[in-house]
Amino acid sequence: MDSMKGQGGIQMLLTAEQEARQIISSAKNLKLTRLKQAKEEAEREVKLYHSNMEAAHQKKISETSGSSGSSVKRLDEETAMRIQSLKESASRVSSDVVAMLIKHVTTVKA
Repeated sequence: MDSMKGQGGIQMLLTAEQEARQIISSAKNLKLTRLKQAKEEAEREVKLYHSNMEAAHQKKISETSGSSGSSVKRLDEETAMRIQSLKESASRVSSDVVAMLIKHVTTVKA
């Protein structure tokens, strides 16, 4: 009878060991599944953050380039006005300057 009890005890230990292996295997599988889910969630969050940052960056670029575009246009207009003003001034005094140069070139000093 003692050998029967010994055999039963061994069988119970083997059964308990198999159950423990199944529990550990199940826990490992759950852990792996959860790690995959966490990785996917993290990747989604990173993509969302990246797209938000990219959108903010593009918005900032469009805001600053828009204002620089208007600044360039304004500067071009001011430059054109100044050039026109200088041309008008030059055309008004050019005859006087030419006359003065001719006078100095043709006058002989002793």
